[in-house]
Amino acid sequence: MAFEPFVLERVLNAPPARVWRALTDAGQMKKWYFDIPDFKAEPGFEFEFTAGSEDRQYRHLCKVTEADPGRKLAYSWRYADYPGDSEVSFELIPEGDKTRLRLTHKGLHTFPKDHADFGLQSFSAGWTHIIGKSLAEFVEQED
Repeated sequence: MAFEPFVLERVLNAPPARVWRALTDAGQMKKWYFDIPDFKAEPGFEFEFTAGSEDRQYRHLCKVTEADPGRKLAYSWRYADYPGDSEVSFELIPEGDKTRLRLTHKGLHTFPKDHADFGLQSFSAGWTHIIGKSLAEFVEQED
């Protein structure tokens, strides 16, 4: 049985270099993403952060798997104390002075099925807000 990844595309009114900085600079990430203590866009770099719903917070454990500056960033994404392994990737496609960002989250089917926070609807709502609102507003207002 094939499992489809979650894919979200948005055109951001910002050049790829600005979007790349927002995705890879720890100081900028804290302003629109999660409170990640440190981050390096280097394969093998491990980082973690705590986030979740109003009812429950989860420790996310991640490891950079690919970093092609200005083009693609990918990292593993799993949760402490829960089974499942997934991977998130961000692909940047230049479109004039704008950037088409394609987010792909693979492996969601490996997370517990009896937990709403790990369901497709939860990830869809979360990524739609994070990319379509938080990141978009951040990169489109940055000078």
